[in-house]
Amino acid sequence: MNGGARKKRSLRRYLVAGVLVWLPIVATIWVVSFMLGIMDRTLLLLPPSYRPEALVGFSLPGLGALFALIVLLLTGLLVTNLIGRRLVVWGEELLNRIPVVRTVYGGVKSFAESVFSQSNAFRKVVMVEYPRAGAWSIGFLTAEDVPEISDKMGEPHVAVYISAALNATAGYLVVVPRRQVVELDMTVDEAMRMIITCGVVVPRASHADAAKAQLAKPAA
Repeated sequence: MNGGARKKRSLRRYLVAGVLVWLPIVATIWVVSFMLGIMDRTLLLLPPSYRPEALVGFSLPGLGALFALIVLLLTGLLVTNLIGRRLVVWGEELLNRIPVVRTVYGGVKSFAESVFSQSNAFRKVVMVEYPRAGAWSIGFLTAEDVPEISDKMGEPHVAVYISAALNATAGYLVVVPRRQVVELDMTVDEAMRMIITCGVVVPRASHADAAKAQLAKPAA
């Protein structure tokens, strides 16, 4: 009986070890393939006679990523000069006249400027008491101050984005007093891994925190 139970435990251990090896590999291949597939769709901007299928007779996976990079570089080169900036301003004025389009375009543009600029948006991991007292949620500081709310509430308030587990693109925006926010030492990548894995992958404490914890342990 003991031999059979030992074999079952060994088989389970081998199965789990195999899953731990292959699951990240398969997930990485799937994500990369998905992203390359999206980028390859940028080749549809080319005339049919200039696409890889017409030139070499078959599709070239990943060529869309190179084409997308070239398009981004050329666009950046264009909008950084005077004529390009004027064209962008003219285009934005045109989009702002369309009711639904201006809302979507303005929101996406503001989000992109916040993320890709040198601001602190999404660069600080914090912890807030949410959704109830005694329960803490990990979030990302998106605004150091919300002036109107701070003025009406009589104290500084910050905006924190709390991401949903498994799906990092969904979540909640909460505005809380600055004094109720606890800043964490973990990086954004570590926090995202912890959120996506539902807390299975927990970042290790820093050396300073580990030393403090060791000193705080009572002597045996």
